[in-house]
Amino acid sequence: MSPDKTKTYMQMALRLAKKGMGITSPNPMVGAVVVKDGRVIGRGYHKGPGKWHAEAVAIRDAGPEAKGATLYINLEPCCHTDKRTPPCTKEIIRSEIRRVVIGMEDPNPMVNGRGIQELAGAGIQVEKGILYPEAVRLNEIYSKFISTKTPFVILKSASSLDGRIALPSGESKWITGETARRYSHRLRAMVDAVLVGIGTVLADDPLLSVRDTGIRGKQPLRIIVDSRLRIPLTAKALDQGGGQETMIVTTKAASGEAVEALEKIGVKTLIAASREDGEVSLRSLMGELGKLGISSVLIEGGSKINASALREGVVDKVAILYSPRIIGGSDSIGMVGGTAPGSLDESIFLKDMHIRRLGEDILVEGYVRKVMSNE
Repeated sequence: MSPDKTKTYMQMALRLAKKGMGITSPNPMVGAVVVKDGRVIGRGYHKGPGKWHAEAVAIRDAGPEAKGATLYINLEPCCHTDKRTPPCTKEIIRSEIRRVVIGMEDPNPMVNGRGIQELAGAGIQVEKGILYPEAVRLNEIYSKFISTKTPFVILKSASSLDGRIALPSGESKWITGETARRYSHRLRAMVDAVLVGIGTVLADDPLLSVRDTGIRGKQPLRIIVDSRLRIPLTAKALDQGGGQETMIVTTKAASGEAVEALEKIGVKTLIAASREDGEVSLRSLMGELGKLGISSVLIEGGSKINASALREGVVDKVAILYSPRIIGGSDSIGMVGGTAPGSLDESIFLKDMHIRRLGEDILVEGYVRKVMSNE
């Protein structure tokens, strides 16, 4: 098989995997393609926890013709029984597939190369690392969660070109255009939870729901960080009539009466550890969310929560939507508040950046790393 053809079939597997966007959590997005004599004879993708994995779907689609064929899959097949479906390695071996081409190894400690070893031990040719960067990026949420048991965190912000997210009055609707707002809703559809601070709720009274994306996933959990429980019971984010749940994260400083009032209307509360300044420790909170099985969080807060998330080191990825406008004013609200770092060596630096147009706006995406003192 020529390298170009191999990549073509892996690209097909990746496109199939993306169909699971928003519906597979906490499982990975996986697509599989079965090819024989230059023909695609089977396709499949994972449709969610408890449902058949992509390999099994594609092999069943191929039927008896799978014997002697090649399977292309973006993630190493599972080989353990600690789940609701049988190990995919056994299914592949039974089908008498001759060759398996894999995008990346599964970072799950229960797999992590063992699936490949089992296939090779059964006499199946295995090739790995095809379109590896694309495979890794597709399942970056799964990889972080399965390896650390803490959620993958995306910080999203919309600002003017000069980094302002609101006027001194708090006015911020709408800094960016419709295309950028649709992108924001797609981000919400991809994650398990959307997190904001109480300041955003008091200023904007957002719904924090997914609308007009075409993605079939469930609505994300709404997480509101409110250290002293100032949230009004009339806030839109507390309305769970549409089935979207809300969790208020607070501290021991919150009154018991306020907690009871929230729980009476069906809103969950979580008493989190606090920092020295009395505010919720976001680093500690991410550990608690991981214990609850939340694999991904989208932060859509204001300057205060953005600063806390970045300074506490919980952010993995940043997505900034820049509007082609300049607001100006030293009293306008900046994207990241708090105190300035002591030096540039302590600033937050992005790597692996991608920049693209979204309508009239510009999207900048990147992954967080700290600038080292010797750079």
